[in-house]
Amino acid sequence: MTYDRLVCANCAAPVNEGRCPVCRANRARLQNEGPLGGGLTPMTLIALLAVLIAAVALLAHQTA
Repeated sequence: MTYDRLVCANCAAPVNEGRCPVCRANRARLQNEGPLGGGLTPMTLIALLAVLIAAVALLAHQTA
């Protein structure tokens, strides 16, 4: 999620304006999370890897 659509619960202003310390802290945190939003946990990566392996195995089985 991008911070340009978020509204601060502390001052009721858009977070991207950074009117209060809470806005500025959240804006800085969101900017530092990176392109994927920081939501990739190790369990998510393991699940994605398992799905990829299953897909490759299914494809190999169908072509053989």
